Amino acid sequence: MINRRKSIQLIVLVLLFGLYSATVSAQVPSFSEKIRIPLWAELDAYPGLEEAKDLEGYEYPVQEIKKIAPFLISGMVYGWEFVYVPYDKSRGIEEYFEVKEINPAGKITYSSPWIDDTYLRCWCEYTRTKAEVQNYKAWASITHPVIRGRGYGSVRDGFEGIKDAAADSLKSAVREYYRGITKNKPREITGSVLIKNEPILGIDSGRYAINLDFFLECDTIKKYGIY
Repeated sequence: MINRRKSIQLIVLVLLFGLYSATVSAQVPSFSEKIRIPLWAELDAYPGLEEAKDLEGYEYPVQEIKKIAPFLISGMVYGWEFVYVPYDKSRGIEEYFEVKEINPAGKITYSSPWIDDTYLRCWCEYTRTKAEVQNYKAWASITHPVIRGRGYGSVRDGFEGIKDAAADSLKSAVREYYRGITKNKPREITGSVLIKNEPILGIDSGRYAINLDFFLECDTIKKYGIY
């Protein structure tokens, strides 16, 4: 009876994801050629989450994974742009940080879904085009420094909490990097990043926590005038 129930669950998940592939290759492609990352979502939404009120069964976790995967994979394939204004108490400047996707990611395959305790887990796969492989290799050249950060977001917010955690991770990485190379606090920093490798996503003390490594490309560093 238990095996039958699990089989029914798997069939439902396959139908919800729309795509299912469990092909195993003897030769594993490198990250620069094919992205394959494990992602997960809670089976039940946080109480009061507006986005989940009309969803039933596995619709909520499937929907969450289908939001998380394109967001993270777009950062691995096309990168993110950012604007950072450091906090400056003496000037009355509040810290500001904004992240934008450069291009949305498509052609994602969701495979091998399974239930693990209170989570839905699956593999998310994306095969880079030849141009995208060359783009990754260009980012990986020595001209782009590697920065890394750990960020946090509220589990109350579902996918938005994970986006907040990713932005917090990037902000932390950018802030620490420029503290080490700039003598005076800048007025504004703009640039772009490409996620270097597989993200590490988890929950820490009731918050989403994500570790991300990035290749960094700085566009501008605006300085304050004479003060």
